This record gives sequence, C-alpha cells and structure tokens, in this order.
Amino acid sequence: MSTANLTNRQIRLAARPVGMPKRSDWKFTSEPVREIADGEILVKTLYLSLDPAMRGWMNEGKSYIRPVAIDEVMRAGGIGRVIASKSPKFSVGDHVSGVVGVQEYWAGPADDKSAAFYKVDPKAAPLPKYLNALGMPGMTAYFGLLEVGQPKAGETVVVSGAAGAVGQTVGQVARHKGCRVVGIAGGKDKCDFVVNELGFDACIDYKNDSVRDGLKKHCPKGVDVYFDNVGGEILDDVLTRINLKARIVICGAISQYNNTAPVKGPANYLSLLVNRARMEGIVVFDYADRYHVGMAEMATWMKEGSFKTREDIVEGLDNFPEALLMLFEGKNFGKLVLQVAKED
Repeated sequence: MSTANLTNRQIRLAARPVGMPKRSDWKFTSEPVREIADGEILVKTLYLSLDPAMRGWMNEGKSYIRPVAIDEVMRAGGIGRVIASKSPKFSVGDHVSGVVGVQEYWAGPADDKSAAFYKVDPKAAPLPKYLNALGMPGMTAYFGLLEVGQPKAGETVVVSGAAGAVGQTVGQVARHKGCRVVGIAGGKDKCDFVVNELGFDACIDYKNDSVRDGLKKHCPKGVDVYFDNVGGEILDDVLTRINLKARIVICGAISQYNNTAPVKGPANYLSLLVNRARMEGIVVFDYADRYHVGMAEMATWMKEGSFKTREDIVEGLDNFPEALLMLFEGKNFGKLVLQVAKED
C-alpha cells in the first residue's frame, strides 16, 4: 500500500519529569509516514501497554534499559496490525506485539531487535490480553514468582498491587501451584475482585485498613513469598511477618517512582538476616527465550476457565499523559491499556 497520505501522530518526551509527569513534559508531533524499504514493515498501532516501569524510563541514569532520550518517541509496548510489508517474516494483515512506541505507526526492519515483534492470534484471545497475562506483565509475574519466588504447595504467598496487571497474574499462578494467596490492594472493589473473581484467599485494603493487622489476620503462619510491586511502607510491614528462608521478589516500587526526595528503602531489612531470607529483583527480559512456556501454560488455564484477566482500556492517543497518571494515582482497575485505533 502507499503511505503517501498517512500522517503519524507521536508523543515525545519533552522534559525529564520532577515528581509526577505533567502534560508539559510531553511534546505532541506529527510527521508523514515514510515508504518502507526491502526487509521492512509498517505497523498500525491498535493498543499500547501503560506500565509503571515507564516512569523509570523517563529518568536519566543507569538502569536495566537505557532511558528515553529527550525528543524521542516515548517507549511503549503495544499491539498492532501490519499494513505494509516488504519482508517474508510478516504479511499484511498479521497482528504483532512489540515495542511500537507512543505513536500511530511504526516503520522499520521486521527483525528490529529493539522492537522485537512477534505474531499474535486475535482468534485465540482478545488483543488486549496479549498486553496483560499473555504479554510482558504476565511473563513478569509468571517467571518472577516461579523462578525467583520458588513457591511450594502449601506456602503463603502475598502480593501487593494485587488488582494490577502483574499482581492479578501472580496470585492466580500461585493458586494453581497450590499456595495460599493474600493480596494487598487499594479499595473494597479491588479487594472484592481479587477474592471473588480471581480466587485469592484474602485481600487487605491498604487504603482503609492496617496492612500490618491484615497480615496478622490473614497470614497466621507467616509469609513465605512476598511479590512486591509497591515498595515503601507496605514492604516494611511485610518484612515483619516473613518466615525462615522467605523469598522477597522485587518487581517494582510504584509508591516511590514519583518521589522528589530520595527513594525510601526498607527500614526492617534486618528481618532478612534474622530469618535467613532472600530479596531478589526480577527483570522480565532475562526470560525472553522462555516466554512461550509461560504463555502456553496460562493460555491453557484460560481455556479451562480457571484463569481470568481484567483490562482497563482508555481510548485516544491524546489521552496518554492523563492515562499514564492513573497508574500512580491508583485509578486503574486491572491492566491499563490505551486504545490508539479501532480494530478493523
């Protein structure tokens, strides 16, 4: 197809945020979609994944992935449809998942390593689910819990951010592995969801109840595995309840991402010493060669009806700045997804 009449709207990083990202930290630009060369594809973005990790990508400094540069299109994973192809790897009409960026179109080599495109099947599952349990959040949860947390049947697993994309998957995987699961989430509706819909054994409402009291009530035998998505005071509270040889999985610290003061580390870290416990981080890219294993097992559970996901979909590329803030204000309910274009 000709790209002569196509315009690519993009959102670029204009300034490194201090505290919460502001709309002025973003630059809205447009440019013509170029013709693709041999070996390249043109992808129309349908859905973008909005993740807490994006806040870290906006900061300067060394991390597991380079920061987004000023004036660069904001990094984001997404789902799109191939609308032009000069590569045997993908055909026009294929649906693909990869790092498309916050823009309407992506053009480049089909085998671009930074985009890392792979085909997804919209007939096997709705496309947004490939950004949830069947995508990066699901792989983070699956391998973070099983490889780093190493839960054993009968153990107690606690997960914060339990109603979010990673948390909901952690809890369900733990249940499938025979564990007792206690979630921590903000608000009665989210807690009811993870217990009544996802099958958690209990959920602590950190907005309205004491986390420390809730842990005493729902984890009478202590905590064997804690999957941490929030950091801060909740991490400290859980450290007071861990068992001998407990495993603490550090996935994220959303409570700290927009701090203007130094990050607050765990004050109760000596509990790790007393209990001979282990605290270890999880970066999902370390398990890229095994994603198919996690996807296959969770897809099987979905078909059986024993695994559920929830997506919170916001429409419109222009709404990206405000939608991203939902993550840090606790306003999203389930995996936060931005719909850029309608599925044809």
